[in-house]
Amino acid sequence: MKKLIIRLLIALVVVVILAILAVGLLLDGAVKRGVETFGPKLTKVDIKLQSVSLSLFSGAGTIKGLLVGNPEGFKTPSAIRVGEATLALKPGSLLSDKIVIKTINVQAPEITYETDLKHNNLSQILANMRETTGAGGKELTKPQEPSQPKEPKPAKKLQVDEFVITGGRIHVSATGLVQGTAMIPLPDIRLHNLGTGPDGVTPAELAKIVLEAIETKAAQAAAGAVADIGKGALYITKDLDNPGSNAVQNVTKGLGGLFKKKQ
Repeated sequence: MKKLIIRLLIALVVVVILAILAVGLLLDGAVKRGVETFGPKLTKVDIKLQSVSLSLFSGAGTIKGLLVGNPEGFKTPSAIRVGEATLALKPGSLLSDKIVIKTINVQAPEITYETDLKHNNLSQILANMRETTGAGGKELTKPQEPSQPKEPKPAKKLQVDEFVITGGRIHVSATGLVQGTAMIPLPDIRLHNLGTGPDGVTPAELAKIVLEAIETKAAQAAAGAVADIGKGALYITKDLDNPGSNAVQNVTKGLGGLFKKKQ
């Protein structure tokens, strides 16, 4: 009888472990599907995610291979690439209305800042997000038909105590009359106490806050290169009517030197 009880207890433990593993796998898959399904609707660009791994015991997680595409009309293949990001959350909060994430750490993202001296790809993605969400950052949905009285299930709210982006690089790409590229470091970004109020923040609100911070830092860091490109374009415009000026050749050569210095 004693052996039977021990076997039953062992079997029960195995079943519980398998159930937890299954829930973890389902949760990982749900996060990946959510990012790749909800993300493009919010930003109007392609979003791909290689994998998500989350431990229900420790609350530690890893996100790998995030790629955010560019809006229509831009030439570079992507706006944001993240090889790996780690996070730590409170496991118990997964069962509550607000998931509490203690920290998100994005390491060495590759940011592309493509501009024609009037618009840039990151601000266009932000404009897309503002169009698909209201002022509060909630995704806009069509009003339900009378035959569909069922209310949509509210999205989980989030609280992020710390969101850190470090070691990033910006690929500056100028298009239009004068073309050139440069690579410069992305200043570190540290955001704190996001959604700490009782209402938290939605995933859409969090995405918009983070992208706004990235766009601001990228624009500030790339300002010098973009300003020099703008001066070169103005110089060309003024000298195009002078056949002996060699304006295009001189400015192109000057820009080449500028970008080599910044790399």
